[in-house]
Amino acid sequence: MTLPPAEHTAELPGAIPPPGCPAHVATGPGGATRLYGGAAETDPMGLYEELRAKHGPVAPVLLDGDVRAWLVLGYLENRDVASRPTQFSRDPRVWHGWRSGEIDPATSPLVPMIGWRPDCVCADGEEHQRLRGAVTAGLSQFDHRGIRRHITRFAHQVIDTFCEDGEAELVGQFTEHVPMLTLTHLLGMSDEAGPRLVHAARDLFKATETSLASNAYVLESLAQLVDAKRVRPGQDIASALMAHPANLSDEEVQHHLRLILLAGYETTANLMSNVLRMVVTDPRFRGSLAGGQMTLPEAVEQVLWDEPPLMVCPGRWANGDTTLGGQQIKAGDMLLLGLAAGNVDEAIRPDPSTPVHHNRAHLSFSAGTHECPGQDIGRIIADTGIDILLTRLPDIALSIPEEDLTWRSSTWARHLTALPVSFAARAPQDFDVPSPLPAPPAPSVGTPAAPPWQSAEPEPAPEPERRPEPRPSWRTRLRRLLRLR
Repeated sequence: MTLPPAEHTAELPGAIPPPGCPAHVATGPGGATRLYGGAAETDPMGLYEELRAKHGPVAPVLLDGDVRAWLVLGYLENRDVASRPTQFSRDPRVWHGWRSGEIDPATSPLVPMIGWRPDCVCADGEEHQRLRGAVTAGLSQFDHRGIRRHITRFAHQVIDTFCEDGEAELVGQFTEHVPMLTLTHLLGMSDEAGPRLVHAARDLFKATETSLASNAYVLESLAQLVDAKRVRPGQDIASALMAHPANLSDEEVQHHLRLILLAGYETTANLMSNVLRMVVTDPRFRGSLAGGQMTLPEAVEQVLWDEPPLMVCPGRWANGDTTLGGQQIKAGDMLLLGLAAGNVDEAIRPDPSTPVHHNRAHLSFSAGTHECPGQDIGRIIADTGIDILLTRLPDIALSIPEEDLTWRSSTWARHLTALPVSFAARAPQDFDVPSPLPAPPAPSVGTPAAPPWQSAEPEPAPEPERRPEPRPSWRTRLRRLLRLR
């Protein structure tokens, strides 16, 4: 990668940060700005604007370990990169950093995010179409009304665990659980497997020293799921991927389940937290909802414009030399889609205070042939879950000063750490756990050992002379599940 010429690096008047600002110390080799630590964690949106003022719509940045990349900040430039797969490949093996030794694949925490995998995200052309077709079919098999029924029951069950208390912490008690319960159900996993697996999946986004171990755990868990579904297929995404005419290998199924888990859970939980934060902190936002000027789905779109759940999307790799946003991009250079920065580009939003909740042209689900295929399911989870919460607890209010809210950030995303609220205590509604969809009977021979979270053997029938012990209530089972986090 080449650094921009001098005319692009000259600082604009008024764009120099004050002494002591994290941006002063967040530069590395060649003067490129670090997209980790410092301002990247404390004020990522402010950092994007400083980069835009200094470099224009495309800026040189450094990832963890001072790995070089270009951050695309402009809205039109983001769409250009996402829509030209022949020029900007999704296959990370194009990157020159593997050959130059810029990164150690065995130790770098970036590998789970930028390394090659046998999934549709890392493929172009016909191979991408083959793999993407299987994913789309796996996601589209579910009737949206059926998904809403499951989300409705999960949301009611989670709310029932805290509604009698008159207070709750919505991130830890609601927005992280409803997507988890929904996605593990759709993937074909047991409820007990969800919390530990999702915790590892979220750790991948932090690019810490534990990311590689978390990635290995996720892959191992999903490999066990694939083995189980080969024996006992059901009406779930894992089984649909294996049955698709694209004839995916077990490894390809495993990695696509990883992709759906990472993209679906991370973004949906973050989106729900961001919407609920706006509800309890912005009177105009809440008033528009209450007064009917904005529906809940429109509120979700507004938040997708203003604070996308994934702020930076890895990555694209240049197939040849080109020019983008005034910068000279060399063959093999890495580019990152700045989704959050592109959404507030003055070229398309000269007044960011103007409502855009009727408009779905944001970048939050990327664009082009790699636009997120599961975005409608994410929207359904967010819309339905939040609607039920606000219907059940209409007097919900933030219980701490707004300035005391805190976030944790990484290169890729920004997460609200907690959202404590209060409300009038209410009695639970005792919604039943949805019954799992039936699966074909297991073969009588050749059944392998079951994975830890799912037994391959049927439950033994109770002895005739003894009455079976009563099954714990759904609330007891759900509380046990949430304690596994």
